[in-house]
Amino acid sequence: MTNARGALRRAAGLTQAQVAAALGVGRVQVARWETGFNEPSGVRRRTYSQLLQRLARQHPDVMTLAAEP
Repeated sequence: MTNARGALRRAAGLTQAQVAAALGVGRVQVARWETGFNEPSGVRRRTYSQLLQRLARQHPDVMTLAAEP
């Protein structure tokens, strides 16, 4: 899923800074989540997961491309 995180964000036309502001974290933190260097925890994990699920429903083509080898 880590590779799809950034792809979903970009498909929605969002910047890392916009996602970070919505979640109350810094842009670097979002970048770390997208690359798999770090994972969100607690409330932010749930909120970030909900965002990703919503974006995946809006952009199913991104999820298909991310699943390809």
